[in-house]
Amino acid sequence: MSDIVTAVQRGSQVYVYGAGQRQLCSVYAGTGPSDGLKGYTSSTVSVRRGSQIYVYDNKGRQISSVFAGK
Repeated sequence: MSDIVTAVQRGSQVYVYGAGQRQLCSVYAGTGPSDGLKGYTSSTVSVRRGSQIYVYDNKGRQISSVFAGK
């Protein structure tokens, strides 16, 4: 399993990179005023869309979601 080294939002997409700046995946970030990349760890990326925060693994698979409020 490749560790996440960085995650960068460009427009409505979040691009996730591993070692050597190799792209691991990309996920939709949404277009609302509060939407977008909220953070990342070596194994997950958190993205807010609407009132939910979605957590993805390094392959772009959703592993959880949580209500974020308004």
